[in-house]
Amino acid sequence: MEKQIKAPEQVLEELGIKLEPPREAVGNYVSHVRVGNLIFTSGQGVDNFHGKVGKELTEEEGYQAARQSMINLLRVLKDELGELSRVKKVIKILGMVNSAENFTGQPKVLNGASDLLMAVFGERGRHARSAVGMAQLPNNTAIEIEMIVEIQDGGT
Repeated sequence: MEKQIKAPEQVLEELGIKLEPPREAVGNYVSHVRVGNLIFTSGQGVDNFHGKVGKELTEEEGYQAARQSMINLLRVLKDELGELSRVKKVIKILGMVNSAENFTGQPKVLNGASDLLMAVFGERGRHARSAVGMAQLPNNTAIEIEMIVEIQDGGT
């Protein structure tokens, strides 16, 4: 018997995540650009985690911040696509972590985003990734993530 795959929105609901409309851009840019069957997102930070990971925030709090940043990115995709089942493949994410000088756990922090993508999309969510430390991020946010996804024109 073939395994039934759940719709991404159903998985999010089971995880207790509701995708609200995306935040408005706060500058002279857009939340995403669609080129053919690719969507490139602008970086999404978080409103509820501020400070440097490894100083004001723990690695676990950084993980939760990365998860929330990915939820913000999924809000952008949902708004553009109507349904997340149109995501054919998550290609790459770039995670920038507001890091204390000696903090080296950026990959563990970014697992918060990667783990959520795998839960929501299964193998379609497996992606290339860069996790880098930054001296500072806008508004002292703990994290900012951008992503590239491939989409399909119709549903799955």
